[in-house]
Amino acid sequence: MTAGLAALDRRALVLNRSWLPISVTTVRDALSLMVRDVARVVVPETYEVLDFDSWAALGAADHEPHIRTVSLKIPIPEVIQLLHYDGRPEREVVFSRRNLFRRDGHRCQFCGKRPGADAVTIDHVLPRSRGGKSSWENCVLACIDCNKKKRDRLPHEAGMKLKTKPIKPKWHPVLALPLGQKSESWERFVSRAYWDTPLKA
Repeated sequence: MTAGLAALDRRALVLNRSWLPISVTTVRDALSLMVRDVARVVVPETYEVLDFDSWAALGAADHEPHIRTVSLKIPIPEVIQLLHYDGRPEREVVFSRRNLFRRDGHRCQFCGKRPGADAVTIDHVLPRSRGGKSSWENCVLACIDCNKKKRDRLPHEAGMKLKTKPIKPKWHPVLALPLGQKSESWERFVSRAYWDTPLKA
């Protein structure tokens, strides 16, 4: 099997036997699971589930992402389903700049604007100078203007109010992806509403 690294390093969504998204893996590992008969590929448009041989026999057009063998053009699997695993692993969401931006939707949590990554800062609701810690519950995105206005005060002391209360988000497979790498075909399995719902306490 021959393929460019870009094709094999793409991401595939992993569903458990109950069709719940539990992980994200590389196309390389997804194909390996299919060849070992541990997983099947899911056709997102039809929900059809195919084994490796059936999937490979479909072939791929030249303009579609694929892996080429001597005699086949195998389409890139975007969603696979594990055949024997029903669990949902409990995982912690890493407290990182990337995940904080995702949680807050790239918006200032005081004025609601999206000024761009270069004009957004991380604000400590309870300032560090007053014992505030760097945590999910005490950090929010703030534009430069709002951060300057708030300074080392609590929001109410500065006459400001948070749009949403900061909480620790629940882990989800898409959080394992670099920004912008979620495939459109995943939308049937990863609800858009889940990501667009405002965070609440």
